[in-house]
Amino acid sequence: MRRLSVSGVLLLIILALGTFGYMLIEDAGFLDSLYMTIITITTVGYDETFPLGTQGRIFTIFLILIGVGFVLYVFSKITEDVLEGGLQKSIGRMKMKKRVARLRDHLIVCGYGRIGKVICKILEENNRSFVVIEKNPHKIQAIADRGHLVLEGEASDDHILKAAGIEKAKGLIAVVSSDADTVYITLSARGIRPDVFIMARSSGEEGAETKLIRAGANKVLSPYFIGATRMAQQLVRPTVIDFIDLAVHGGELGLRLEEMVVQSPQLAGKSLMDSGIRKDHDLIVVAIKREHGEMMFNPNPGTIINVSDTLVVLGGQENIKALEREV
Repeated sequence: MRRLSVSGVLLLIILALGTFGYMLIEDAGFLDSLYMTIITITTVGYDETFPLGTQGRIFTIFLILIGVGFVLYVFSKITEDVLEGGLQKSIGRMKMKKRVARLRDHLIVCGYGRIGKVICKILEENNRSFVVIEKNPHKIQAIADRGHLVLEGEASDDHILKAAGIEKAKGLIAVVSSDADTVYITLSARGIRPDVFIMARSSGEEGAETKLIRAGANKVLSPYFIGATRMAQQLVRPTVIDFIDLAVHGGELGLRLEEMVVQSPQLAGKSLMDSGIRKDHDLIVVAIKREHGEMMFNPNPGTIINVSDTLVVLGGQENIKALEREV
């Protein structure tokens, strides 16, 4: 689109140059001069609208050399874009940017490698709004084909982050392959939006986590450390790990471990026993996180529920959905 726009501007300049040239050299009218310019650079071969003198013919030769080649170039590029789908892709990118501009309280995923792909899949399964920033042009179409919103560019670029809606986003997840790139992304995002939640991927190298936290990351995770810990725990505590897998990912027991924020005044001020969460919904409240950050594990039946508390519950999927409608 940029190339076509520039070509259009240059075409208008050539038309203006030819028109005013004939008006000055041959003292012709504006419409006659414009007509003469168009039939000259398009080589349609119509008769001259006014007789040309020596200066007019020299000017026409100059106009042909400059204008005809340019017009042929523009038409070839337009044909190339249409045949190769370039125009369609450009329109698609414009529509994508408009859709991204309408997002609110969404997540920005920087990087669509192996980790980013899994993150996007889980976010999609849980109906979370998100947009992907990816610099590899070969991945862009594949991401769009999956139905994800995507912007092409460097995630550390302020313009790209603003186009992704960093000023309205709920959080940013940086999962690019380089720690240095992750630091730049974190610094850029924190500079634009000081209060945004930033989760960063670390390679696990010594000092990487410290640098990312200094750059402004709220949470730093190393897939290698998590993977190694998980494998070791599977050997040491296999039953515990199997149960956690069933609770987090679902399985033959049909259990889910889910969190939900209390917003309903019907639950506010009630104790766990009086809330009916266990009796009516057959759910276990594993933990309660207060609004100020305090975490209460295995709360007793007399614990009072407050508005904006986050409940971590364990139970069946349908029962969890029923409670979500109430909170």
